[in-house]
Amino acid sequence: MYCAYYQAYVKESECWFLVAVLRSFEHLAFDRTVDKEKSIFEFFVPEANERIFLELMEFFKQAEVVKQFEKLPNRLMSPEETV
Repeated sequence: MYCAYYQAYVKESECWFLVAVLRSFEHLAFDRTVDKEKSIFEFFVPEANERIFLELMEFFKQAEVVKQFEKLPNRLMSPEETV
């Protein structure tokens, strides 16, 4: 079973804050930077945590920390992709 997969543009000056908050919730999501130049993050979210994750992302969107937030097909399901 694969996690839900999301990508978002994160305001560069607030990346540290977003990562710190996410990591304060044990096993909520795995985050990593996909494109450092453009400040695009990806998030792998276990199904059981998706509701809480989405509520948190809504807070970040309202605070203008996160923009262009979207759910995408999990890129690791493609045989050509690697971590």
